[in-house]
Amino acid sequence: MSQQGAARDEEDGLDTRQRLRAIAIVHGTVQGVGFRYWTWKHAEKLGLVGCARNLDDGTVEVIAEGTRWAVRDLLKEIQGPDAPGAVMRVDAHFEDPQGDLSGFTTA
Repeated sequence: MSQQGAARDEEDGLDTRQRLRAIAIVHGTVQGVGFRYWTWKHAEKLGLVGCARNLDDGTVEVIAEGTRWAVRDLLKEIQGPDAPGAVMRVDAHFEDPQGDLSGFTTA
């Protein structure tokens, strides 16, 4: 995240260092294309903990916990043009961090 982006969030009243958990369901062609591995690598670079796992309906569930800015950046990345496969939609909701995760896995 750029310092300018962080400053803008701070001006909007968001504490970008606040920790939170995102649970996202990723729709599209996201299984069998390296999407979970790619997500894992990006999550680790951002210092996030959580997992990316295939669901029976062909979607991928991503659970990511860390700072607001890191979670936001991961969600942007998985919807970006460099993500493997074809992401059609990401449905995400946010929760308080639970602190029960360590590392990032591809279950």
